[in-house]
Amino acid sequence: MHKTYFNWSSGKDSSLALYYMMQKKEFKISTLLTTVNKDYGRVSMHGLRESLLDAQVKSLGLPIHKIKLPADVSMASYNEAMKNNVKHLKDQGNTHCVFGDIFLEDLRQYREDQLKSIGIQGVFPLWKRNTKELLLEFIDLGFKAITVCVNAKYLDESFCGRILDTSFLEDLPENVDPCGENGEFHTFVFDGPIFAKSINFEIGEKVLRSYAPSDDDDNCFTDDNDQHWDTSFWYCDLIPN
Repeated sequence: MHKTYFNWSSGKDSSLALYYMMQKKEFKISTLLTTVNKDYGRVSMHGLRESLLDAQVKSLGLPIHKIKLPADVSMASYNEAMKNNVKHLKDQGNTHCVFGDIFLEDLRQYREDQLKSIGIQGVFPLWKRNTKELLLEFIDLGFKAITVCVNAKYLDESFCGRILDTSFLEDLPENVDPCGENGEFHTFVFDGPIFAKSINFEIGEKVLRSYAPSDDDDNCFTDDNDQHWDTSFWYCDLIPN
């Protein structure tokens, strides 16, 4: 059995990938790995409060290894921190790691090249699946998720803070991937077959945040999509209750 850590984003692709990995006897998930913005106490990219991440992890019944980075961190410092943490996980006996990527060839190749230099093998349980079918399966399995971040280039404010259901899928513009695989939207999963209980929260305010574009945002270690070509995102704050 391969000791395996899981790149956990708190969203739907991670949840479905973890669901599949739990069915595989040859892998033993040892811990989740998540990057957290330590200045704001939120999950990187998703903008989710760390307290909701903690509630999610508790319901999953798995340990978590958090990589806490400042909001204003250089890519050199970021990559160094990632490599050091992954090396630590390898020293603990992990030989494999899991990603929820579906079809981004360049990103997968980048991940695998970087992991190979450390001696970790990547596993991609959702790879090349039809994204519309994946989202429908996600819903049919009983998972429940809400959008916490949407790319303003593709989706307006109304898509932020929406529950993922068939009507959400039907309302998506044709140029948006059903699973948001190109970074069009990110989600928080608050219930489903891998959780012991639902995570309770209230919907807070929505804000539009803009960022300076960068040509160096690739990240081979976490489960986030590359967003270096976009600048504005709608965020929906979720408040634990």
